[in-house]
Order: sequence, then structure tokens, then C-alpha cells
Amino acid sequence: MGGAPALSSTIHFALPDGLFVRIQAVAGHTFRVRAGYSPDFPEPPLVRYGFISESGGGAACEAEQLGHRVLLKTRQAMLDVDKLDGTLVLSRADGTLLTSSAAPPRCGTADGYEVGLRMTEEEKFYGLGDTVKDRTQLRGLRCDIRQLNDASRVPVPFLMSSRGWAILVNTTRPHTIDIGCSISDRLSFGGQESEYDYYLIAGEGCDTLLDRFTNLTGRPAVLPIWAYGLTFISNQYATARDVIEDGLNFRREGIPCDMIGLEPGWMGTMRDYSTGKTWHPERFAVPSWDPKGPRTFMGALQRMGFKLSLWLCCNYDAAFEEDRHIVATTGTRPEVGIRPETAMETEASSPPPGAEEIWYGHLEKFVEQGVSAFKLEGYAYENYPDKQWANGMSAEETHHLYHLLLCRQMHRGYSGQTGRRAMIYSMKGYTGVQKYAATWTGYQYVNLIELLNQNMSGNVNALTDMEVHAPAGIHFGFLQTLSQVNSWAYWQHPSLLDPGLLQMFRAYAKLRYRMIPYLYSAAHAAARTGMPVMRAMRLMFPDDPRSDGLLEQYMLGDALLVGLTENVYLPAGVWIDYWTGERHTGPQELACRVPSHAGGPLFIRAGAIIPVWPEMSHLGQGSPELIGLQVYPQGSNEYTLYEDDGITYDYLEHKVAVTKIGFRSEGSRLAIRIEPRCGQYAGMPEKRMYELSIHADAEPSELLLNGAPLALHPDDAGDSRMTDSWQFDRASSLIRLTVQEDPGKQHPVRIEVGYDSDDIGRPMAKRTAGLPPSPKASSTNKLIRQVIAQVDEGLDRELTLHLVAERLHVNSSHLSRLFKREMGIPFSAYVLDKKMERAKQMLLAEHKIGDVADSLGFTDSSHFIRVFRKYWGMTPGKLKAPGPAR
Repeated sequence: MGGAPALSSTIHFALPDGLFVRIQAVAGHTFRVRAGYSPDFPEPPLVRYGFISESGGGAACEAEQLGHRVLLKTRQAMLDVDKLDGTLVLSRADGTLLTSSAAPPRCGTADGYEVGLRMTEEEKFYGLGDTVKDRTQLRGLRCDIRQLNDASRVPVPFLMSSRGWAILVNTTRPHTIDIGCSISDRLSFGGQESEYDYYLIAGEGCDTLLDRFTNLTGRPAVLPIWAYGLTFISNQYATARDVIEDGLNFRREGIPCDMIGLEPGWMGTMRDYSTGKTWHPERFAVPSWDPKGPRTFMGALQRMGFKLSLWLCCNYDAAFEEDRHIVATTGTRPEVGIRPETAMETEASSPPPGAEEIWYGHLEKFVEQGVSAFKLEGYAYENYPDKQWANGMSAEETHHLYHLLLCRQMHRGYSGQTGRRAMIYSMKGYTGVQKYAATWTGYQYVNLIELLNQNMSGNVNALTDMEVHAPAGIHFGFLQTLSQVNSWAYWQHPSLLDPGLLQMFRAYAKLRYRMIPYLYSAAHAAARTGMPVMRAMRLMFPDDPRSDGLLEQYMLGDALLVGLTENVYLPAGVWIDYWTGERHTGPQELACRVPSHAGGPLFIRAGAIIPVWPEMSHLGQGSPELIGLQVYPQGSNEYTLYEDDGITYDYLEHKVAVTKIGFRSEGSRLAIRIEPRCGQYAGMPEKRMYELSIHADAEPSELLLNGAPLALHPDDAGDSRMTDSWQFDRASSLIRLTVQEDPGKQHPVRIEVGYDSDDIGRPMAKRTAGLPPSPKASSTNKLIRQVIAQVDEGLDRELTLHLVAERLHVNSSHLSRLFKREMGIPFSAYVLDKKMERAKQMLLAEHKIGDVADSLGFTDSSHFIRVFRKYWGMTPGKLKAPGPAR
């Protein structure tokens, strides 16, 4: 018989063997399950110290008694618990079964505890941080959750199921998770503790589960905007002069970079773990009587636009300081969430030697001098196996807690001192680290699977070092959430690379900096939902059966597919090769021919809207007034651009500007809508201009701006930033125009493009209607002969009719009409013909593609390849390849 449902988010009961059980609905989709032989249930460290936050004391929940069972029901999930043996069944609110106990849980024995849950035959699992390095689908594995240098720096005991549920084990001790290895249809976890504590999360797909997991353990931090630029780590024995030279070489070579880091050699004592760190007296001689200001090497770096990062070593007792901070801020000592036999007596507690000083306190002087970031080596557990910490915990109990405490104290100290966002790199992490620090995978270069698994475990700000001596390494290193070159004991500055790699490095660095608003908006989305910037294919294409095996490619945000080998799988949809402009329709496996100037495949998903910034040497200079929008029309789509001050934590107070940009492409019409910016932040530009580049598949017949016709500019190679006209570049099929946001921020910008319906879907090279006639060989007009001479002399740079007209002191509109009448084609088409003929001659003469692009004034090799392919119907690489003469 059942009783009437009662409102209760928590149930308590005791099993026949004396085991106490407490189950709580901590959210409408999440249940916490605990069991032990004490009815008090002291909070374990992750909850005690706030790395898991249940925020609120429970969800609206009904508890219905059904004999020896009790049913907890929320709006989104149900948990059916058997009070005789502790088994349970998790379902969605509609009754859909998610998982159930495989056997009664074992607890309190000499072997510790073990909990087992059923798995269906087709079920798959993802997560566990960087515990696994050879796959992203984890079924069939048995994993030890234990921090170990290189082997597993950031384990996270979180698993997502393809059936729409997830589990988080709530312990800081090492433990084991078995995902169908020992018993094929059972997920089990266990450890040496005498109690167990875990969370069950109900959801739909992995995106929903990540959202709910990071809501429980902390949203990923949005780092200072300059952190998404390039970081360079100097040689560990570098001097102040070497560091300044590193910075100068970035600026001399035209390579954007934002942060320079120092390895442990900066310290007076190599790898100094104490709170008495000082600058090395010879390598970094900073006079004690004048340690800060513009005359120091830090002042010189700041003038060049660089931030400075320091490597830190630490074995400080972070537990004592954390308890002291809690007492200072709340007025009460936190509950000790460990077993009574190891708990410290709060009245008798005293700090261990060296703990009286706040750890961050000795770093304030370096921040005052100009240090902006820190990299944490942290605590080596193997050196202190018998240590008991100030809060009474053993080394084993603190194993996964220490780095969380240290990262938070660094985060709290820096932000409290400066009012700015902290930039902390940590070599180690655990559940909740994403809120306080970025993590570094160590001195290994291609750690794609490790990064993807971390990203599928909530840790979205993870990075691996760049291998600068290989094209594939440069490709992968720049196309991550964060980007870092690490010299360590070597000399890895890009200025020391051979000319080809240097040119490639520079091009990729400029590409990354152009994409900063795209990456930064994705970081904001991650902070709201837990969906990472760098995404395993499974996260984006869960219904594609190939997704689990795609371990050498990933999505960077919503729109970019990055491949690390030349064999790439394109999921369903249309994909545009970034390097060549070629379009491919998925699903298909594609053998790419990567151009010589690139390090790997890069595809754009048709339907994308990608915001870009103008070229710059470093970030942190405020949002530009002009934002570029690369639009790839396909069906309909909407994109959200996030902007803030890039420095402070005001974004947490919703001081963010949000811009909605969308389009709809139907038949022969394309409609684009740019909403006014919504929100405000310090330093926000008063005006906003958008420079649109619309990648069309047909030549437009008309363009309307806010309902009014806009004129086609007579010189389609001229200045695209004119707001009273638009341009069409036939060679690259680009519509270009610049529009301005409504000054009153009341009305959207509306752009409508009309095409001739007969041209839709036909290759540009096959459209004959409206094509200009063949150019004349020459002209008898003296002025036009002067123009032709200017073109012949200026093919190595970008030529516009406006510029030539200025040199010849004539009106550009008059010159445009005269040139077309005399030569039979527009000026821009004539210049393109000349450049493409020259390009073909140089390629057949075995010149490198990059050299040809440079010699003809193209901004980068990718643009040149796209224009060449549109003009000649083949890529430069195919022209250079051996084969029949053309």
C-alpha cells in the first residue's frame, strides 16, 4: 500500500544491516546518494570547501511511500529506492528508464565500498578527465582515479552515458571506476572508504549533462581576453635581456603575442617551494631600492604590450589557510568532513610551521611589479606519503583536494589584489578546477584525446604545448582553446625557425588573432552552459555512428572542423575547405590535399557566421569599433557575439554586450539581420560598424539595406568600408559591404540580397550572362596607358582604382568609366587577369605557393588559393602537380 505523496527533498532510512542511507534531490534533475555507518553524514571535502555547490537545500520533490520502496519525483526525474537493500532505479519524469542498481551496494567492509549500476548493450560513456589518452568512448575500461604526473594530471570522476544520464563520485581519495571491464553490463566504482557518496544526473544528450554537471561543480571561468592570444614560455635559464629580446623578436617579425612566461630559473633558488621567493640576482637583477616602474624589464615588456607569467613551486599547507579564510568570512569554523579517528580537535588546532603566512601574500610584490599570471607546479604527493594536513586530513584524503585549494587561493588572492581576472595555469586539477584555473597537459605535443576528454569533463580551459618544428604542430597548437609555445630547456622562439615554418607560424598566429571574437564568444558560451570551445565530434554529432572513432579531428566552436591528418571525415552537411574554398557534402571521408603553407585540414561548416577582428599585435586594447562578419549562407542560422571589458569580473554581474546575428536563405533571396547590441560594459565602443563578407554562390542582382536599394560600387576591388555601396568580387565570390549599427540601438540592421534564380547553384565559371567581354590588348589613350603601367609595376601589392586615380590626379569615377570603355572590362577585372596570369607563370616555373602569394600582394596564401581556384578552376597545387600539360 502506498501513502499520499509528501513534499520532501531528502529521505533518510537505515538498512537491516545498520547502514544509514540519505538521498536528496539537490536539483530537479540531480540526486545525491550517501551511505555510511554514522547517521550524521559530515560533509566530505568537495562540499565542505564549496567545489560542489548544491545551492539551495534541495529541489521541489515529492516522496511517495510504496511499501518498502520510496519514490522521489521531481519535474525532470524520478528515483525509486528500495529501503531493504539500498538498490535504486533512475528514470526521467516520463518514466523512461536511465539506469538501475546492478546489485545491493557494498559498504563498510575491509575492502571499502563498491556501487554497481546496470548498463544496456548499446550504452556508451564519456568523461573521466585526462585519465584515458587513447579513446574518448570509455566503455570496457577500468580506470584508477588518481593524480599522477604525465599519466593523469586532471582526473575527474564524472561519466556521461549516451542514454542521457551521468554520475559524479564525491570523494577526494583515489578510487577506481570500472566501465564494463570486469562485468560487461555493469558500471561500478569503489574505494577504501567506509562510506560512499555520489550524484546521479538525469538529462538528454551530453550537452545537457555538461550543463548540469558544471552547474553543480562550477561554471568554467572566462579568462582575461589576452589569455586567448599566444603565450610564449622563454628558456628556463633566460635572463631579463633574453626575455626582452624574445618580445622584440615577436614585434619585429610581425607575429602577434600577448604573454611571455618564465620557467623556475627566474627564482633566486631553483624551484624554491618557500614563501621567500626572490628574483635571481644575476639573471633578473631587480634593485631593491627601485623594484618597479617603467625602467624595469617588466616595464619594458608592458610597453611592448606583453603580460608576464611566473612558474611557482608550492608544498604549502593550503588547508589551514582555507579554513582560516572560511572562519574570517563566515564567522564559523567549517564542519570537519572526515572520519572521527582522523579529525583534528578544532580548539587545539594550530598552524603547521610556515602556515602562519597567507600563501598568496608573498606573491603580491611580484604582481605590484607587473606580473599578470602564474603557472603552478604544486605539490608532489609521493614526497610526503605520511603527511597530516592542518585540517586533520591525511595525504590520501587530500590527494585530489590540494590543487583545488591552491588554485582557488591564487585566484582569490590575485583578483582581490588587482580587481582583475586571474590567469592561473595548473599542472594538476580535479572536480571543480574549471572555475579557478586553466590546466596544462605537460611537455607533450599532440595530446588531442586527452584534451577532448578533459573538455568532456567540464575542464574547458585545457591546453597542450605547440610543436613549432612541424607544420602539423603549428596547425594544432594555434587551433586550440588556448595557445602556448614552451621553450623549457630549449630555444623555441618562432624567429629561429627556418623561413618556411616562420612564414607558416606568422600566418597561423594572425589567423588566430583574427578569430579572437569567435573564440571569446565560445568561451562565454562555455561559461554559461559547460559546452567547451574544443569539442569531440561526439558532442556535436551524437547521432553519427562514426563520431566515437574520430580521434584525429574535432570541432573548434560551432563552425570550424580541425583535422590533424589529411584523412578527414565530414559529417552530414556542406563543408567549405578554408584553404582552397572548395565545397564538399557530407557524410563522406575525404582525403585532403593540404596546401604547402598549411599544417592540416580546416573546414568551415556551411551556415556559419564567424566574427573577426582587424589585425593586431596583441589583445587587451579594448573592443574595436569595426567587427568583421564572415557569413557562409546555408538555410538559416543564428549566432551570438559576446563582448565584455576582457579584464574584470564584471561579466559575472551581467555587464556584457550581446549581439544576435542571423540569416535566412530561401531560393533566390538571402536576408541577414544584425540586432542592436544588448547590454553594456566599461570601455564599450559607442559606435559599431560591421564589415560583412558574404560568401555567395551566385552573383547578386540587387542588395537592400534596411529596405532601401544600395548601389554597387563601380570599383569592386576598392575600399570595402564604404557605407553607401556594396561590392562583389567575382574571383572569390564575395559580397562586401560595411554597415553601421543604429545609433539609438533601437532597430536592427537588415540586409537583403537578391540573386538571378537561373544562377543559383551553378558554378561561377559556367555563368556567361553578364560576364564582361574579353579585355583589349592595349589602348591608345595616354591616361589608360599610364594606368596600365601602374598595374604592371604594382602587381606585388594590392591595387585599387582609387589609389591609382590619386597618383594620376584624376577623378576615380571618371577613370573607372574611361578604363572600362577603353579596355572592355572593369579595372578590378583587368588587375585580376594580370595577377592570375603572372601567378600561373610563376607556379609553372616551380615557385612556392607562399612566395607567389607574397609577390602578388595577397594578404595570405589561403586567400590567394581561393582566388586562383575561382579563376582557373583548379588549385595552385594541382597546377604544380606533375601531369599532362595544360
